[in-house]
Amino acid sequence: MHLVKTLDMGYQTKIQLIKRAKSEQWYVNFPASVAQAIEFQKGEVVEWIIDDHQRLVLCRDEKYLKELKKKLRKKP
Repeated sequence: MHLVKTLDMGYQTKIQLIKRAKSEQWYVNFPASVAQAIEFQKGEVVEWIIDDHQRLVLCRDEKYLKELKKKLRKKP
């Protein structure tokens, strides 16, 4: 069983689709407040895991998490 603490806030965003002659690209943009709260770094690579047809799980590389944990320990 997984226990997840949820916060009573949400951020809506539109899924964007760009169709080209030989391909298509889907985009999901994060609101700035979400990206800042997660403390994304420019150029950071993440992996999406499909949990089910309702949830996507965003996984971060362990090296970014180690850097973030060091940074958080230094904050007063």
